Amino acid sequence: MIRRHRIVDADNHRLANLCGPLDAHLRQIEAAMDVRIARRGAEFRLEGAREAVQRTGALLDRLYAAAAQPLKDEPLRLALVEAAAPAQGHAGAQGAQAVQAGAAAPRTEGPIVLHTRHADLAGRTPNQVQYLRQMLSHDITFGIGPAGTGKTFLAVACAVDALERQGVQRIVLTRPAVEAGERLGFLPGDLAQKVDPYLRPLYDALYDLMGFDRVTRAFEKGQIEIAPLAFMRGRTLNHAFVILDEAQNTTREQMKMFLTRMGFRSRCVVTGDVSQIDLPRETMSGLVEARRILARVKGIAFTDFTAADVVRHPLVARIVEAYDAAARPAGA
Repeated sequence: MIRRHRIVDADNHRLANLCGPLDAHLRQIEAAMDVRIARRGAEFRLEGAREAVQRTGALLDRLYAAAAQPLKDEPLRLALVEAAAPAQGHAGAQGAQAVQAGAAAPRTEGPIVLHTRHADLAGRTPNQVQYLRQMLSHDITFGIGPAGTGKTFLAVACAVDALERQGVQRIVLTRPAVEAGERLGFLPGDLAQKVDPYLRPLYDALYDLMGFDRVTRAFEKGQIEIAPLAFMRGRTLNHAFVILDEAQNTTREQMKMFLTRMGFRSRCVVTGDVSQIDLPRETMSGLVEARRILARVKGIAFTDFTAADVVRHPLVARIVEAYDAAARPAGA
């Protein structure tokens, strides 16, 4: 399909910001939307599949409206991910499959607004929207998928929102202390300094969502706790929002131990990427086993992310797709 899309009463300054240096933004839009774009003045010639062309026209209008200032890389990438995502109707069917049989239907309707420093924080793809709804409506939610899909960041955002709304009394974040294919040996310092490298991504998410000063005060008051998974045994976590990150590196025993820590008025989120398991080859991943065993347990929801949900650099999605294709059996 070929369509001519014209921006009415266009301003040359905004057009320049929309197109980017040497039309670099248009080239990114072409790659993300799988269309070809030619421009003359304020008129764009769009060529591609009908739905992609229609979405690209709407995307150009949205970006032009935001182009009073030069478009920054991260908002542009997020806009591209959002525009290229499957239609919500199709995503809704996928989301229905993600909520396992017997699980309660999500209670949240309409737009989801979270109380964090990011006033515009929202799901950028249908799977991310579904993931947010599941975390708000289920006691235990699993987010499984490749790097860059927002599994951990959105989970921490929901935890911060629950704390700010006084829905929980504290946030507990934990990860297994497993190296990514390397043996780092003994780390210097006290216990906190030894485990800090493993937990650093969780600190980064908290600082981004709450600010350094707010996070520091929350740690002092005991409202936020970050600890390695090994410290969870024997505890009961009441009135807490608990997140287990990098769960693909848990053993079956650790996963069962973690899930049974849940107390009254608590919510639990488990995130992981089963394509990046760092356990010894003979050890079964607790996340893989939990996906199979808990698939039909009422009150537990699963969201499966794909490369289409990646919100990092566009190359990340292509890298994930290439590795997935290489892992598939020939002829599959």
